[in-house]
Amino acid sequence: MKSFSHKIFSIRRAFAFFATISTAFAVTTFGAETNSIPVQAEPFYGEHQSGVATSRQLNMYFAAFDLITTNRDDVVKLLKAWTAAAARMTQGETAQPLENGFRPAVPPATNAVNGGDYETPDPSTMAADTGEAIGLPPARLTVTFGFGAGLFVKDGKDRFGLAARRPEAFVDMPKFANDQMIEGRTDGDLAVEACADDPQVAFHAIRQLARIGEGVVQIRWVQTGYWPTEHRHLLGFPAEAMGVSPDDAQAMNDSVWVGSDGPEWMRGGTYQVVRRIRFALEHWDHMPVAYQEKAIGEMKHPHSEDDANTNAPATDADGEDIPSHLRIVGPRADTMLRRSFSYNDGVSVITERWPPWRQALEYDAGMFFICYQNDPREGFIGLYDKMSKYDVMLNQFWTHTGSGLFAIPPGAKKGEYIGQHLFEPSSQP
Repeated sequence: MKSFSHKIFSIRRAFAFFATISTAFAVTTFGAETNSIPVQAEPFYGEHQSGVATSRQLNMYFAAFDLITTNRDDVVKLLKAWTAAAARMTQGETAQPLENGFRPAVPPATNAVNGGDYETPDPSTMAADTGEAIGLPPARLTVTFGFGAGLFVKDGKDRFGLAARRPEAFVDMPKFANDQMIEGRTDGDLAVEACADDPQVAFHAIRQLARIGEGVVQIRWVQTGYWPTEHRHLLGFPAEAMGVSPDDAQAMNDSVWVGSDGPEWMRGGTYQVVRRIRFALEHWDHMPVAYQEKAIGEMKHPHSEDDANTNAPATDADGEDIPSHLRIVGPRADTMLRRSFSYNDGVSVITERWPPWRQALEYDAGMFFICYQNDPREGFIGLYDKMSKYDVMLNQFWTHTGSGLFAIPPGAKKGEYIGQHLFEPSSQP
């Protein structure tokens, strides 16, 4: 029996050895084949927040939060705790230092509110980290924080004394033609976007920040997404052929980063627009490829670069031009940096917009559109106002169901927290 047990143990050790070797080889091979992951860990501290100009990761987890406190100090403590946790997690560490197993060495700075029926957990008994990412590499994790309009004024109330510091460019998002917004997928007081090449690492980051913020914030809505390796969105065409390149420093300064014309606390930051766009894939899939190409403005399967562009417009019954999507987008493409992801949330029951007007199951899938600009009035709002009215060939195949506009403050230096200059302004205007 002892000999048999010894053999089993030896076999298990052999399997473990080969599994370790295989895993290491797989990671090395992945990096070599894609040649798109120069480092495993992205820096957290810096002039700008990471996750904007960072080379796009494969997975995204976005979360919008509502503040359930009216105490300004609670918000500052939250941002300090979030900054510290994000800085640790982007380097592959646990959200908080571990001591005595999973208990935090220092209790979280939040969990400060106990009102109504909400039961605030005892910080001294909370785990420092839920542990599902322990042993995983940081997978180029970035955590990007944003401030919603509700941080400044909500329901007519200046809860935190910040109303006067809301930037002029930070306007309310207008309602566009054909919008079908779902309240539970729109807006938020704070936003966090975690991106990583491993979906578990991205989710882990949001999960930890939500736990740290218990009693101060609650999740309003979330959205997951992925970046297809062939860079094609779910309509089957190349994704994001236009827009500012993050490698073009001058274009980033001109169109993306807030400069001296913005308030001091936003300089080096940007404005993020998110839009959850559901594609009517069942109907799109029945359209002839020629129609799809006219609607988008390029060939779906070009044989060469010379025949990739089909910007020649379609015509209506009277022979008038119907501009393609890319012809409409083109003139304003240089006003923003786009960093979108595809999403697939299963199926949902909807009422069809085509005869016989019946309810049916349809894929709840499409694009989680994300863009950055230094003035959303000149960026997304100016562009989409035109698209919502004139992109007629494509508008019948997508519906905007969720939306948000967030101020993304600049990056933090070590020893600072994200948004510090909003809450602790310097002498600059």
